Amino acid sequence: MHYIKLNDGHEIPVLGFGTYKAKEEEGIVAVQEALQAGYRLLDTAAKYENEEHVGKGIQKSGIPREEVIITTKLWRENLGYEETKMAFEKSLKKLAVDYIDLYLIHWPANAKNYANWQQANADAWRVMEDLQAQGKIKSIGVSNFWPEHLEALLQTTRVVPAINQIEFHPGYWQPEVVSFCRSHGIAIQSWSPLARGKVFGNPVLESIALKHGKTVSQVCLRWVLQHDAIVIPKSTTLARIQENLLIFDFNLSEQDMHAIDSLPEMGFSGELPNEWPDRV
Repeated sequence: MHYIKLNDGHEIPVLGFGTYKAKEEEGIVAVQEALQAGYRLLDTAAKYENEEHVGKGIQKSGIPREEVIITTKLWRENLGYEETKMAFEKSLKKLAVDYIDLYLIHWPANAKNYANWQQANADAWRVMEDLQAQGKIKSIGVSNFWPEHLEALLQTTRVVPAINQIEFHPGYWQPEVVSFCRSHGIAIQSWSPLARGKVFGNPVLESIALKHGKTVSQVCLRWVLQHDAIVIPKSTTLARIQENLLIFDFNLSEQDMHAIDSLPEMGFSGELPNEWPDRV
């Protein structure tokens, strides 16, 4: 497995395992199989409602806790100071661990939902900085933050976010966000790298895959890596879990990269950090 060094000195794999929608026994087995296949970075979130299952999968895998890098996330409706502390403890308990390797703010507060969105993000971040100082979190970061959210946050931080996990796939890869993060030493992590399945059947990707003797999935994951981003594909099928690991034995050419970079929008989730709906 290949690793990347974050701005806080911690190293994490460039390829991880996503667990969105992987719940109950299926989720437990998927995590167990992923770890046994060789993954060491797991991605979950309070909102996924599967932290307990991820924790059980880790226990069943037989892989020592210290070898597994666990990511979980703070949901966007819990961004107050006390709410963040409570949400973190709840995640810790559900995962049945005594520290988290990477803790992210899942979505930024916005003006539509918070009277002072800058303060809400800053309050949550202050708790995360404190928890990191106490050794309860190794690395802290954000998810789905645009430059405007990061600029506001960086005015009050003691610790610069280590990672920004964003929607990043062929057809929608947010180069402006990537460029801003790079300029501040913030690593990019890609969610939905296969564009919600929309990459399959794309003639450009199929042609590149055929040329390299690889699958469209492997080409897309490799493309993310060659953009110096971390990628976290998700699957509950063992064959796919194993297939997604086989992306370190080939390279996409500059021509391949440009062709994929230039693909028209596809698979975009429609989710925007400034437009998430009013609280229910």
